[in-house]
Amino acid sequence: MTKRKILIFGATGYLGRYMVQASLTLGHPTYAYTRPLNQSGGIGRDAKFETLQDFKARGVSIVEGELDDREKLVGILRQVDIVISALPVPQYLDQLKIINVVKEESHIERFIPSEFGNEADRSTALPPFQAILDKKKKIRRAIEAAGIPYTYVSANSLAKYFIHYFLFQGENCDKEVTIYGSGETKAVWNYEEDIAMYTIRAAIDSRTLNKTLICRPLRNIASQLDIITSWEKKAGKTLNKIHILEENVIRLIETLLLEMSIPMAILHSIFIRGDQLCFELKQDDLEASTLYADYRYTSIDELLDITLVNPPEVKIASFV
Repeated sequence: MTKRKILIFGATGYLGRYMVQASLTLGHPTYAYTRPLNQSGGIGRDAKFETLQDFKARGVSIVEGELDDREKLVGILRQVDIVISALPVPQYLDQLKIINVVKEESHIERFIPSEFGNEADRSTALPPFQAILDKKKKIRRAIEAAGIPYTYVSANSLAKYFIHYFLFQGENCDKEVTIYGSGETKAVWNYEEDIAMYTIRAAIDSRTLNKTLICRPLRNIASQLDIITSWEKKAGKTLNKIHILEENVIRLIETLLLEMSIPMAILHSIFIRGDQLCFELKQDDLEASTLYADYRYTSIDELLDITLVNPPEVKIASFV
């Protein structure tokens, strides 16, 4: 496999760490562009410091800078071949700053923007989540208008994250589980480690140039009830199932503050409307597990086994 110098924005974030791991595993010289440590505070600063120390020990080149620091961006971009953004939702439009610099560096072979969720160009959602999809589309159109070589990665649901969200949230998580809608709608659950590996491989693959990679492995298509039933069998317990009907979810979306309505709109899109499977794959679509059939991805059933042995030690935050 040809080695490329890979720069990752948002490298210390939730998905960014998996991207760094995948890049290192595949032997690519890896760079991380991160906000100066003194811009973080409290517990977040300590965790970030530990992550950066781990990166350095593993040979990652760290560059501290702001996205507004054009000179620093130019300096690091001239050292690398591939640019991957794993910036979080609140910073999606900040990628325009990266694009404005990347478009002037003609040697950049590929730019992969931060998406890693529903396919923005082929699905719709209720307004709070649609606003996020619209930001993704705005970034896509800016990349295309600038003539930057790209690959978009439609990763669907981050499986480890959502398993933890459904099965380990709340004081009574060992006794009950919340189900949105009927619980029968199918979604696509992909292990974060696999998403990162697919992304790094796609970044240097000529077949994915200026195309969208869709992560839809057959073994990872499952409903909430599929996941919960499988978990009950593995854990040897029966959970009390609390259903929130679709009309109640919509009511919450319409009445909650924006920061709380967005997660509900995402849950509605994925687990009630089934937006991740709202379109059929065409012959010219690039599906990750088919394109990289030599890579053994982790099935959702296997991930549940992993979670059973190593349950999360802390509750996770909201996904936006």
